[in-house]
Amino acid sequence: MPIIVTLDVMLARRKMRAKDLAASIDISETNLSLLRSGKVKGVRFETLEKLCAALDCKPGDLLDYTEE
Repeated sequence: MPIIVTLDVMLARRKMRAKDLAASIDISETNLSLLRSGKVKGVRFETLEKLCAALDCKPGDLLDYTEE
């Protein structure tokens, strides 16, 4: 898949644990883990908005694109 989720990078930059992020945006740790690993087919804009607000970033900071 050419879309790469860089959520782990942003978590490291913010020195935040995934467990704390999941709690702050009201998402299960399992769903956040699936998102972090890129094993999801899509993400709701509402969830993306919450992630960006909690991590003080833009969607482009969480997603990357590479040509296959």
